[in-house]
Amino acid sequence: MVDHESHIHIVPARNTVDVATVIGITCGFAMIIAAIVLGGSPGSFINPPSILIVIGGTFAITTACFSMEDMGRTFRIAGKTVFHTSREPTEAAYQVLQIAEIARKKGVLALQNILGSIENEPFLNKGILMVVDGTPGEEVEAIMKRDLQATVQRHIQSASVLRKMGEFAPAMGLIGTLIGLVQMLGNLDDPKTIGPSMAVALLTTFYGAVLANMVFLPLASKLEKNSQEETLINSVYMMAATSIGHQENPRRLEMLINSILPPAHRVHYFD
Repeated sequence: MVDHESHIHIVPARNTVDVATVIGITCGFAMIIAAIVLGGSPGSFINPPSILIVIGGTFAITTACFSMEDMGRTFRIAGKTVFHTSREPTEAAYQVLQIAEIARKKGVLALQNILGSIENEPFLNKGILMVVDGTPGEEVEAIMKRDLQATVQRHIQSASVLRKMGEFAPAMGLIGTLIGLVQMLGNLDDPKTIGPSMAVALLTTFYGAVLANMVFLPLASKLEKNSQEETLINSVYMMAATSIGHQENPRRLEMLINSILPPAHRVHYFD
């Protein structure tokens, strides 16, 4: 076994901003705003009744489909698609192999010294803490597996909420369009009301399409992508905690980790 002890150093996970999400959504809105401004009438695209119908109606009907708790959780998780703690799968694999090597050479209790370095990764922190406390490997695996499944289920639910909002926003825009047309047809004898009614009719459809296709659906897709990446990394953490709890050779842990990592991310720690 190669001696890595001289350079073992647990690097904390970093808090990052998802630049792709920020740039994508910001540039999309910037292009729409630029087109509106170049058209010479930006004020005509602001209509409070249309905003009320689309945004208020979308959130209200989505809440009726789920619950207040689901809505609150979705907003918190959606926020993490932009600001989140990240670690690459390869980096995560090297980190847990370092931890396993510490446990192999210095004993499980020595892992108390690295708990502070993994505070930003609660799943790994919980697993290592259980191992340090003497929890049997089988129990560590069972607990972490349940936690992992619960996390995946929460992410699936939140993505479903965002996708449902993406469905309802255009529908609320259509409802607003019908309201505007009814108001317009009901007041054809008063030309002054035709313009505002037509504005409601057209802008609600515009707002609904923008919210669905530039906010809700992109966030749902990014949440699903991030969930898959987080599940992979948490699976690596679960394997590591279970292996350390069983006092297995770190070489076996490396083989197990490589069995779930994509080929491009497989590690060769002991080569």
